[in-house]
Amino acid sequence: MAVGMLSVANGESAALDVLPVASADEFREAILSSIAKGGRIASLFGRPVNDAIVRLYAVLACPDAGTFDLISTDVGKSYRALTPDCPQAHWFEREIAEQWGVRPEGHPWLKPIRFHKSYRPGFDAWGRENLERPLPGVIDYFKVQGEEVHEVAVGPVHAGIIEPGHFRFQCHGEDVLNLEISLGYQHRGVERALTGGPHKRAIHYMETLAGDTSIAHATAYCQALEGLCHARVPYRAEVLRGIALELERLANHTGDLGALAGDVGYLPTASYCGRLRGDFLNLSALICGSRFGRGMLRPGGVRFDLDTARVSQIQDRLAGALKDVMAATNLLWETPSVMARFEEVGTITRNTCELLGLVGPAARGCGIQRDVRFEFPTGIYRFALIPVSTWNTGDVFARAYVRCLEIQHSVAFVQEQLKTLPAGALYSKLEPLPPERIVVSAIEGWRGEICHVAITQQDGRFAHYKICDPSFHNWIGVAMALRNQQISDFPLCNKSFNLSYCGHDL
Repeated sequence: MAVGMLSVANGESAALDVLPVASADEFREAILSSIAKGGRIASLFGRPVNDAIVRLYAVLACPDAGTFDLISTDVGKSYRALTPDCPQAHWFEREIAEQWGVRPEGHPWLKPIRFHKSYRPGFDAWGRENLERPLPGVIDYFKVQGEEVHEVAVGPVHAGIIEPGHFRFQCHGEDVLNLEISLGYQHRGVERALTGGPHKRAIHYMETLAGDTSIAHATAYCQALEGLCHARVPYRAEVLRGIALELERLANHTGDLGALAGDVGYLPTASYCGRLRGDFLNLSALICGSRFGRGMLRPGGVRFDLDTARVSQIQDRLAGALKDVMAATNLLWETPSVMARFEEVGTITRNTCELLGLVGPAARGCGIQRDVRFEFPTGIYRFALIPVSTWNTGDVFARAYVRCLEIQHSVAFVQEQLKTLPAGALYSKLEPLPPERIVVSAIEGWRGEICHVAITQQDGRFAHYKICDPSFHNWIGVAMALRNQQISDFPLCNKSFNLSYCGHDL
């Protein structure tokens, strides 16, 4: 554990008064030291102490110890930026600047990320005064100067029914020299709406925060409340949560493989996986009535159970779906024209991945064993290990193949849990939240690590609730994957990450 830091397990709460409040220099040194030893920023955010002071909180994932290290510091209008020495802090520091008007001095590319007014009246990191909410995307972009260099702007409105996001390419001919990504069009203020909770709508915010990740975000939220209350979730409920989470992973990974096939014009796999994604979604509906798993989880346990007949039905349908998915995806690996488009396209090196703190299949495709289920296990994953699927080429193929491997492991996990489904209750009643405590709750969603941090105030209500979706870590990975690539590779590279706009914007 780094000097002066508080170490907690995943889902374990601690008294807020034992969290160290270091000087700005000590805060900086503790973060850099932890990262040098293999740690990683899981979350970095601010919370106002009074009109003049903002307290910064750093949550560092320490996989070797299986714990999260926490440290805080108080700052005024500015502090020395971490980003020049710690690139994975760059997006977090832009968010802090926008939300609280605290300027990270020395940040190399300080710009808004969600385009809203500062949450602290009178404080603006850019020195603006009395501005209404800025329009998303209205900002100066990085420009490359030179003969025959040209700019291509894509979005925010795209073909098809997809979410808005703006991509600005600097190109020389077909070669992409730089891609800058501008989001913020989906900003809904979810974190701010949670302050003063928990309330009845909180779980629904979680289930729709990133709609294709309903189970994972709801699980992280439930685990946070249970950690604050020191509640024990019944074992049967833990198993059912794990089954629901893996079904969500199966549906999305299968859909992604089909979409990747579609992006290179390989229709057999695209057609099959499009249908098979629906088969996995229907298994979630068989459990709780919702194809996205909404309504399945509640703090303390789950709301739906499985009887013997439905267990048998899920087992049979899973076996059939896996057989079909493997047949469809094997066509990809056996088709030279597909592999020519997947291999050595959109490559990210392991070193770049580490520097930027990428998570999920993007990290595992670079050969890094980064998986919350393995590094910081909670729930059923404390007792049932899922192998970490990795590949080491860091390209579109690696990110696709990792998904294929994870599909096989997830099906095996669900089948085993269904076979040994324990008896018992589905729910434990939670006590009121205790005052002035902090908890870190991490879950491996299908895109990667999800991290929720909850802080309670004197009456036990939420003083602050911070959410970090894997897309927040990984959008910069898309930009790096396009460096020195053909601009025509953008749809394929983008789909190989398949990140969420609304999960980033909250």
